[in-house]
Amino acid sequence: MGNVLLERDEALAEAARAGNSARSGNGRWLLFGATTGLGRTALLEEVIRREAGAGGMRVVHARCSPDESAFPFALLRQLFPELRIPFAELPTAEEQRTFHRLVTGLARIAARQPVLMAVDDLHHADAVSRRWIGYLGRRLAGLPVLLVVTECQEEGATVRSGTTGTVLTLRPLGPSAVVRLVAASLPPVHGHGAAGAELCVRACAGNPALVHALLADLAEGPLPNRLSDLAGSRYRDAIAQWLRSRVTPASRRVAVALAIAWGGPAVPRKALLREAAGLGPNQRALPVGTSSHGRLLSHRLARAAVLAATDPDELGELRGRFARLLDEHGAPAATVAAQLLHIDRPGEEWMTQSLEDAAEDAARDGRIDEAAALLRHALTAPLAPGRRAALALRLGALELPRSADAGIRRLRSVLELHDDHRDRAAVAPALGAALVARGRTDTAMHVMREAGSAVEDDELVRVLQTTAAMMASHDAVAWRNAVARMRELAATAPAGIEPLACGLVTEYEAGTGRLSAAEALGRVLPRLKATVDPRIRTGWLGTAATLLQWADRLDEARALADESLPAPPLLPDLTDVGRQSLVGVRAEAALWAGDFRRVVDENTPLLDACTGQGIRMPHLISVVALARYELGHRARAWRLLDTVDEKCEERTGSSWKWDELRYVRGLLHAAEGRWQEALDHHLACGRGQEARDVVSPVITPWRSGAAHALVGLGRPEQALELAEAELRHARAWGTPRTIGRALRARAAAVGGRRGLESLNEAVDALRQAPAPVELIEALLDLGHARIATGNGRKGRSDLHEAHALALQLLGPDSAAGRLAGAAENALRAGGARRIGHVTTGSAALTRAERRIVELAARGRTNAEIGAALHLARRTVETHLTNAYRKLGVTRRTQLASSLEGEGAGPSSAPDEAALA
Repeated sequence: MGNVLLERDEALAEAARAGNSARSGNGRWLLFGATTGLGRTALLEEVIRREAGAGGMRVVHARCSPDESAFPFALLRQLFPELRIPFAELPTAEEQRTFHRLVTGLARIAARQPVLMAVDDLHHADAVSRRWIGYLGRRLAGLPVLLVVTECQEEGATVRSGTTGTVLTLRPLGPSAVVRLVAASLPPVHGHGAAGAELCVRACAGNPALVHALLADLAEGPLPNRLSDLAGSRYRDAIAQWLRSRVTPASRRVAVALAIAWGGPAVPRKALLREAAGLGPNQRALPVGTSSHGRLLSHRLARAAVLAATDPDELGELRGRFARLLDEHGAPAATVAAQLLHIDRPGEEWMTQSLEDAAEDAARDGRIDEAAALLRHALTAPLAPGRRAALALRLGALELPRSADAGIRRLRSVLELHDDHRDRAAVAPALGAALVARGRTDTAMHVMREAGSAVEDDELVRVLQTTAAMMASHDAVAWRNAVARMRELAATAPAGIEPLACGLVTEYEAGTGRLSAAEALGRVLPRLKATVDPRIRTGWLGTAATLLQWADRLDEARALADESLPAPPLLPDLTDVGRQSLVGVRAEAALWAGDFRRVVDENTPLLDACTGQGIRMPHLISVVALARYELGHRARAWRLLDTVDEKCEERTGSSWKWDELRYVRGLLHAAEGRWQEALDHHLACGRGQEARDVVSPVITPWRSGAAHALVGLGRPEQALELAEAELRHARAWGTPRTIGRALRARAAAVGGRRGLESLNEAVDALRQAPAPVELIEALLDLGHARIATGNGRKGRSDLHEAHALALQLLGPDSAAGRLAGAAENALRAGGARRIGHVTTGSAALTRAERRIVELAARGRTNAEIGAALHLARRTVETHLTNAYRKLGVTRRTQLASSLEGEGAGPSSAPDEAALA
């Protein structure tokens, strides 16, 4: 291979000067000190070659070995094989006579021909021989002898006389020298170019031996990202040999410590290096060469090679020390855990706690696989049963979205860890919720019944019963029975449990049409202030949020969901049945509000994690698919719906979630004019709802969907029957959304003037609700109906308003949305001269926004505007926010001038009494 003596000119020049001096009768010594691999031996051999050749010196050469370091006079027997030298240590006086005799003999030899005495690896010499080398160095003056020795820098110099010699410290090669070495390598490193040279510079730290070893490996394969990627093993073997036999024990431990602690906090890193070197509190200096180790170990290949060559027990012990130091110095849990992951069994409680803390941090950051790995490692420790169960329970919750079966197995194992019935009862809800997410409601109910039957604590029994009732909502028969039990329980339950029991009964009665929205709110709102048992709090919030959503209190429903759910993209805990419910509420509330992008952004991470992993989420899939469809992503919406396993739907089809899926499929088929498919899905949804005693359209308005499909099939009589039933139940519930939607279906069925009247009523109702989709659809139908009855001007006005609302609803890229496209098509068909995309100025205001802005410009407060127009205060605020953006104003006082500048002023506002 190429020349390893790059950047050694100074040392060779010094050797030449010392040789000249020795030949003139003034002996000199040179000591080449360097860490392993920097070319001490190669430099010594080059000095021998030059001085034995042109210099004409007689060479006496010896190489020390650690195998002979314990034998007295071993080196001297190599240097003077012809002399009788002892094999054992001598008394001091006798040793001195022997030393004198050897120097005298060397002087006689040198008198005939100048002598080059070359000793390689003097640090491995026996103690007696090392003393003699020092003795000789002090007596070289007047002798034609050149003494050249090499020594590992970490051991310290043996020859110290500054008057007759010089210590030269060999430095690592600089980057340019390494690049030259790479360029001169044989065989060449084909195809690696500058990248290969850069790797040699950084991974070898200027060590010629390592450069040659790495070049040999690179000649056989591609550039590596990891140590295991190297085609050969020469680089790894060179570092292993250096670590095992070429450095002192202290230096070796420091090198391993550096490899372990690289990149860690400075204070514990330095403390570990001192501990590894065996330094006491009053000792400061680290071993010579620590800085050069640091340069080498700054590269991942070198660190990996050092760690691979270290005894596993020693490695584990050092990692444990470093982890402890990190923990004591307040390092982040993740930093501590990174070391603990390499220890077979973390045997102390602080280790387990660090792993658990790091897992929680990783989970909060969305690094679920990392969090699960940390908890699995924590579970290898010797733990008390309760501690083991708690960790396994958390691990099961993390594993569940990514593998339903693995998560369920983990949770079952937790249940089996406990002998105490109360402990088992604490775990059963998590296992039950996981089984519900898997679509195995019957098994979940069995787990809950078994846990409850073994408990004697009445309050705990009630907690299990209410939690089981939430799970039962996924099975028609079990749900009906559970509600009956909840009615009985609500009358006698403790204050901390009663809200959930009452809420579940309210859900059922709202679905059966026995309650109005006002009555449901009358039950829910006072109980939101109650102190609920923490074991069922998320269940209560899920039920309360569901009822608030049904009552069109969407912001309040989302607020309850946000209270218990992590912000996306973090995944919710699906081992909590209450959080499962809240996930659906959060998504559907955004859908009802027309915030389609939020629906997609918030819920796609969970769907991506769960797809193909055994978690059944037909409701969430339905909501996201519908949101995608509204955004104009038709193909993606259908692909998402197609991910649902139809066989699973047949096996577990009594859950309300499947009814939602059938309903959304019906909507999408209808949007594409496939009326028979739409009808089939809506009727299937209706059968599922009726099996659960649900008649209210607040949950899934399948009758309205079926009515539109029947009209499309030319069967208006049947459509009218369904629409009338829908309207009756909608009025019983009493929210503008349900009434307006049912009125629109009735209008489609009756047509003509009666249909026009229903549409007018529907639009008026929907203007009072946070129901932008339903309002736009009703305006489109109203515009069509008016144009059909000869009132083209008003009809086109309705269509323009629908179009403006659609653009406002969808924001950027709104033209691709379903509603905007439908409005544009309707305008063209209705003979509109222009289809504007006005998004600013008063022309962009919707009719509702203009009415509110005009009243605000006259000085009316939001509360007064809401009372005059029969709108919720929140709705008024939303309209004003949108109007501010369109008008380019930031204060209420700017509204009047903004309207006047556009040719309209507050004087055009109608009287509040007329609006009422």
